[in-house]
Order: sequence, then structure tokens, then C-alpha cells
Amino acid sequence: MARKLLWASLALVPLTFLVDFALHPGDVALFVLAAASLIPLAWLIGESTEHVAEHTGPGIGGFLNASFGNAPELIIAGFAIADSLPNVVRGSLAGSVFSNLLLVLGFALALGREHEVDRRGIYSQLGLVALAVALFLVPSAAGWHGNPDRHSLAVVTIPVAIVLLVVYLVAQTLQLRRHRQAEAGSDASAEAWSLPAGLGVLAAATGATAVISEILVHSIDGFAKAAGLSEFFIAAIIVAVVGNAAEHGGAIVIARRGKMPLATDIAISSSVQVALFVTPAIALLSWAVKPPLPLAFRWEELLAMAIAVVAVGAVVYDGRTRRVEGIALIGIYLAIAVWFGFAGNR
Repeated sequence: MARKLLWASLALVPLTFLVDFALHPGDVALFVLAAASLIPLAWLIGESTEHVAEHTGPGIGGFLNASFGNAPELIIAGFAIADSLPNVVRGSLAGSVFSNLLLVLGFALALGREHEVDRRGIYSQLGLVALAVALFLVPSAAGWHGNPDRHSLAVVTIPVAIVLLVVYLVAQTLQLRRHRQAEAGSDASAEAWSLPAGLGVLAAATGATAVISEILVHSIDGFAKAAGLSEFFIAAIIVAVVGNAAEHGGAIVIARRGKMPLATDIAISSSVQVALFVTPAIALLSWAVKPPLPLAFRWEELLAMAIAVVAVGAVVYDGRTRRVEGIALIGIYLAIAVWFGFAGNR
């Protein structure tokens, strides 16, 4: 019954396009409609990823979900840079990193079941996020005094972004090779979609998610004013959660079906990809869009990302995950959200 409702609710996606294009409703109504449309899209991304993973194994399946699921962040950031909203871009990127580690992984663990984890693999992934946070300090510390968007900080950002991209490409190549060797010979079940069908649905659902996310982002300002929220909170919490709708839905659906290795890979791989690939790529691409984006994060954003790394490291320390630990990760995220709500704008 639930699957039938989710398939039927996909009709909200074209309805949102039509309402936005033809009726031009108020921002609050458009925000609610777009947010509702993201729910079945997130489920569809999770469904197609699960079928793809039947052919590729959980490690590569998690990488594919993270790659497709992070497309909205790139598109949202591009529009925000073009609209001269650098704080929104940085806030949404930082929020995406810690929301994947705390909220997405937290829900996956809380709704799944106790299982063993590849502690070594997870620690290597968390180490990459920690490295990114440390490198972000280079332009960020200087940005705490004076204009954080000054040209000199954008120039300083270039080598930081290049180092992060090189590290990501090397690490991801090694990671995928390890997954391919470990998962070689795994056979898909008879109920699994074909690999081309799974990839096609995944790509289509991700494209629709990106467009719906854009509609939602354009309506956030009016919604936020009606709700009395700060730009900082909107970017780091609301926009980040919206951009991660695919990972949230995918990880939760897959965890509920007992496929915890895949759900865990989705959450952590997505966080690594945002920190080491999406963020530096946006910084470099911003030189073409103009104005260039310095990776000058607020200290609150850097601390939140560091807290997320430490918290997940503590959860997997004994090589097992439990539901209560997932609830604890969600609690930490909610505490950060409340803190950001009181932090105010830069």
C-alpha cells in the first residue's frame, strides 16, 4: 500500500512544475508543494539505487547514490553564486557535510537494525572529511577579520580547492577498486531491475530533484521571512536538508529494508563527496560564474563539521552500530540546528 501511495505521489512533481510556471503562487504555498514533491523523488532515488547496488554491490551503489544525490547541491550553489549569495552557498555546503553524517546516518541507524561495520573504511572516510575541515581553516581564519568575500581570500582558496580535488580523486579511485574486489561475483536477485533501467531511473529522478530543489530554494526567502528565520539558519539547515533529500530518503528506505552497509555508505560517502569534491569544485567554477567564492566558512560551520566527524567516529569505534546511537546522532544534529537558529547572520 505504501509503495502504491509513493508511486502515485510522484504526480506532485509535474504538478509543482505547472503550478510554478502557470499560477505563480505565494512563496509559502510553493515551498510546501515543492517540499512534498521531494518525498517521493527521494524514495525513487533510494529504490533505483537499491536495484543498481544489486549489480554493483553496496560500496559502489553508495557512491552512485552520493554522486546523483549531490547534484542538487551543485545546482543550488550555482544559482546562489549567480545571485551573489556567498553565505548561503557556504552555509548550505557546511550543512550538507554535517547533516549527512548526523541526520542521514542517524536516521539510517535508528530505523535499521544493529549491524557490524567496516570500521577501517569508515575511519578513512572520516579522516578525509577531517582533512577538508583542516584545509578550510586556511581561508576561513583570515575571513573572520574583515570582509570574508574579498578577492585575496578567493585567490587563497584556489590551492586549497585543488589539493582537496586531487585527494578526493586518489582516495575515491582506491576506494572503488577495493569495493570492486570485495564485491566481485555478487549476483543480482531475480526481482532486481536491469542495470541500465536502474541507472536511467536514478538519473531521471535526480534531474527532477534538482529542478524541484531550485523551485524550493527560490521560495525559501519568502517562506523564511514569514517564519522569521535568519539567512544563516536557512542556508545551513533548511537548504542543506533540502539538497540532501535524495540521501535522506535513499538511506532511510534502504535501512528499513535491512541493507545497512549500503545505507551507511550512502550517508558517509555523500559527506566526503560534498567536502572534498562538490565544495572545491564550486569554488573553482565560481571564477567562471563570478564573483569567485572564497571558502571562508564561519567558525560555527567548521566546528559543526568537526563535531559530526568525532561523533560518528565514536559511534563506530566498537565496530557495531545500534539504534540508540542513531538517535544520539539525530540529537546532536538537532542541538546544532537550535544553536544555529540563535547564531544569527554573519
